[in-house]
Amino acid sequence: MPVLASIETYRIAVPLKKPFKTALRTVEAAEAVIVHLATQDGRSGFGEAPPTHVITGDTLDGIERAVQLIGAGLIGMDIRRHEQLFEKLHKTLVGNTSAKAAVDMALYDLIAQQAGLPLTQYLGGYRESIETDYTVSVNSPEEMAQDAEGYEQDGFTVLKVKVGIDTPEQDLKRIQAIRDRVGNKVTLRLDANQGWDPKSAVRTIRKMEDAGFDIELIEQPVPANDIEGMKFVTEHTMTPIMADESVFSPADAKRVLELRAADLINIKLMKAGGIHRALKINALAETFGVPCMTGSMIETKLGLSAAAHFAASQPNITRFDFDAPLMLKEDLLPGGIQYSGKTVRFSSEPGLGIDAGRFLETLRERRG
Repeated sequence: MPVLASIETYRIAVPLKKPFKTALRTVEAAEAVIVHLATQDGRSGFGEAPPTHVITGDTLDGIERAVQLIGAGLIGMDIRRHEQLFEKLHKTLVGNTSAKAAVDMALYDLIAQQAGLPLTQYLGGYRESIETDYTVSVNSPEEMAQDAEGYEQDGFTVLKVKVGIDTPEQDLKRIQAIRDRVGNKVTLRLDANQGWDPKSAVRTIRKMEDAGFDIELIEQPVPANDIEGMKFVTEHTMTPIMADESVFSPADAKRVLELRAADLINIKLMKAGGIHRALKINALAETFGVPCMTGSMIETKLGLSAAAHFAASQPNITRFDFDAPLMLKEDLLPGGIQYSGKTVRFSSEPGLGIDAGRFLETLRERRG
């Protein structure tokens, strides 16, 4: 019987090749809680939750405790009763979106295995592959230009550039240095990570427009709770504005969409609490004619596999920010999505396509 029998958690930490810097934090290792759900008939489902405390408020200890609380309510339930599972998951406790996302991923892994389909096909199967951007961390203009050139030489045609730290004037120097180095052959999208106030954002974006920097979009230019401020920026600039930290839930998306406060929405499973609610956010955006991007925190290939399967399944998701595993010094996951430069491809195996036996062996070895 496809009944949930047990839940386990493991902690991992994978060093980055280079520190990842944004206006909110600096990260040197990808820390995460890995969730393993097992059914009575021998299947394993996996999920991942990083402790992105400056965005989601979650910590490693908090994630583990929340996962155990959620799991206690799910054990004994039949995975074929999908809506009952997700109703229980989201009603067990308030907030804790990263923990919910990890359990949600593991559930969808199992549900798609039960259906005998790769998860992207189970969810809709719109694309067979996708292309990711690569993120340029915020540093000096010279270092960022050098990094951008390196990523361009590696075959990445879309770069997501972190700004929003120091001053807007310094951000202008950063983008100028990058454009001087890579020219206009690379698409640039900027992420301010809430680093500007509305008037500074408008002034800075207009200067970029006047300078001909040709920016595709600007992500979360103002603080997350300043929806009116983001609306002001959207209405007073020509460059498309994307909401990120402002949108965790379908209710958040509804407010942004009804106010026309942004031109796009970035859906992250760690904010939404998993795929189940991410689908609702995307469907809501689609009804308003607003396209979405799917991104991630600093996660391993496990979390990105779930996010990529979700994103590839939906036509309204038109942009993909799945570079985090490429920043890590090692890949712990046997199976899952596969990278070929900027191209992300999917296994034909059911679910997330993970070799459960090998992965559990790795997790238990690292636990010691």
